Amino acid sequence: MTERTDDQRPSEQSAETVTSEEARVLHFPSQRLDGTDAESGEVLEGELVEPTQVDQPEKRQPGTELVRSEKRQPILPAWAKSTQEFRDTARWALGYAGHTIAFHAVRCPVYIARVLARVPQGSLRLIGGLVAWLTDAEGRPVRGASARREDASEYLKLSIQRDHRVRTRAVMAIGLGAAGITAFLVGRAMLPEIVQWSIVAGAVGALGWLGAPADKPIASRAVEATKVPKLTSDAVTRALSSLGISQINQAVGKGGEGIGFPKPISRDGKGWRADVDLPYGVTAGDIMDRREKLASGLRRPLGCVWPEADNSEHAGRMVLWVGDQDMRKAKQPAWALRSGKQVDLFQPQPFGTDQRGRWVDLRLMFTSVAIGAIPRMGKTFALRELLLIAALDPRAELHTYDLKGTGDLDPLEKVTHVHGVGDDEDEIEKGVADLRGLREELRRRAKLIRDLAKQGMAPENKVTPDLASKKSLKLHPIVIGVDECQVWFEHEEYGEELAGICTDLVKRGPALGIILILATQRPDAKSLPTGISANVSTRFCLKVQGQTENDMVLGTSKYKQGVRATTFAWADKGIGYLVGEGSDAQIVRTVAGLDGPASEKVAAYARALREKAGTLSGHAIGEALQVEESTRRDTLLEDILAVVPETEKKVWNERVIARLYELRPDVYETYREAADLTAALKRHGIRTGQVWGTTDDGKGANRIGIVRADIAKTVTERDSEREAS
Repeated sequence: MTERTDDQRPSEQSAETVTSEEARVLHFPSQRLDGTDAESGEVLEGELVEPTQVDQPEKRQPGTELVRSEKRQPILPAWAKSTQEFRDTARWALGYAGHTIAFHAVRCPVYIARVLARVPQGSLRLIGGLVAWLTDAEGRPVRGASARREDASEYLKLSIQRDHRVRTRAVMAIGLGAAGITAFLVGRAMLPEIVQWSIVAGAVGALGWLGAPADKPIASRAVEATKVPKLTSDAVTRALSSLGISQINQAVGKGGEGIGFPKPISRDGKGWRADVDLPYGVTAGDIMDRREKLASGLRRPLGCVWPEADNSEHAGRMVLWVGDQDMRKAKQPAWALRSGKQVDLFQPQPFGTDQRGRWVDLRLMFTSVAIGAIPRMGKTFALRELLLIAALDPRAELHTYDLKGTGDLDPLEKVTHVHGVGDDEDEIEKGVADLRGLREELRRRAKLIRDLAKQGMAPENKVTPDLASKKSLKLHPIVIGVDECQVWFEHEEYGEELAGICTDLVKRGPALGIILILATQRPDAKSLPTGISANVSTRFCLKVQGQTENDMVLGTSKYKQGVRATTFAWADKGIGYLVGEGSDAQIVRTVAGLDGPASEKVAAYARALREKAGTLSGHAIGEALQVEESTRRDTLLEDILAVVPETEKKVWNERVIARLYELRPDVYETYREAADLTAALKRHGIRTGQVWGTTDDGKGANRIGIVRADIAKTVTERDSEREAS
């Protein structure tokens, strides 16, 4: 048998793929498939082929490319560049110092009494200490031990040492005593009386301090410090290991790669921040779903633990912020608008605070807002706060609808132009009439902005602060707030029309100065139509129950991206995710304590601002919205039967619209195209279709039209149902 050489190794003979039988031959050259001996075969010579190296060594980059690709850390931390945080810190320091000084100043008489009461004990301790020092009392135990061992030589050495110390210390004591008496006599003769009394007071104070028990200090604590445990990598790793995620358990187990911390754990505001690289296959969303268990692993209250995804990095990068205090219990900084400060809706205004206690601003202009949550989580409070912010701009015209009917928006009655409460039919009709008017206002503004843009007054084809301030143009901000908006959109008769108008306001309104704010406790496709949820630009979602509701409010795929309002606890009232202001979603707590009475005060300030500016109107001054009879009772079908005689079996939509306009111009002026009539009839369950007709010049054609018999049948059935009920 020939000896196998290194050059004949299978892995180096060929880079081509071989079959299993060929592989067996290569691995065992002495056993041929045909049974022949390997020695009788022909020796083949091949070329060595180096296998391709998958992981190539990193190439060194030139200096300029290296500089451009490296990510530089900021020179100053974020808190050092925040004016608000600097002010808060300075305010806290001054308040702390003032409180401490006042606390101890009030208790000075008590402190003096305590000092005087402890002077005798302090004097005894001082004398006892001097005697012990003079007699070398500290060496007595050692000498006693040598005596018990009957070690004469050691005891003799210790006695000589003790005698030397006593003599030396006696001389020092006599010298210090003489110096002290001399200083006392000289000071008594030469020092001012106030200095002498100061020395006496200091001596008495020292004796009192010396006589105070260790567990009973003279001065009481002005502030009881709360000990907050420091966040460490071990604590984070231990907490993550308790979540029951297999990849994490493997990573922290024996031989695992562990948990990565790309940055040091540091203080961030009123808490600790840890940047964590999770094991492969684990995302920040997996941790957020287990927030309650994570808080248990960290031994911290649930409201202190806030894991977030770091969208600027990879999907496995998590930012864990652990606050010193529960977010819902932490004292919130004072809301700047509580005292009735006039605002400009074109500028961002404080809406709430994040976990770190910093204010998060929200600009209402050029946006539309959707608010969603399960009941009793603070949805209506958030809506009312936004409306109060709008009310503090005297230019803004408010339209408020409390479809829940509990009066939560009643504080705004002082300033609102239109105010609706409840889901009664009259209130629904009021909303329909109001929105129809707003749709016409939208069209008027669109034409006006187009004309102003041609004149160079609206360079971006939208309302500007200057245009909004000109009363003659009537381009002031209009803010519509609707609580429990699903009542509108689910209405059997007007739901589709209201949804269509609101969709139009959401799409075109922001640029024209019309802001729509919708709040619902059931964020689904019917309660928040897709046309609205897909186009609303600012979203605030408090606690919801599932992924569908989460994405309906916050936007498609937000749940997969780790923005999950499902992780909020029942106790996290007023806390939600805000999407729209800034690049990433933010956890925001709305203004605390802004209840009914507090809202009344803010609304009173807003009314005073409007009285001064002369912008009060509508409901605020006792004017009721005029609802036409045609709106109170939809007479579309009856009007069609009136303008289409029985002799006309089928009629084009465009001819029906023209006749309806002649009958009621004020009602049917918005019907411009055949599609408008089709949409209106659809609400009654009537479909239009292709209808043969004749033009004015006698030519026949097929166009969208109605069948009169369908209209008559629907009216008859409806009247029969009413009579039966």
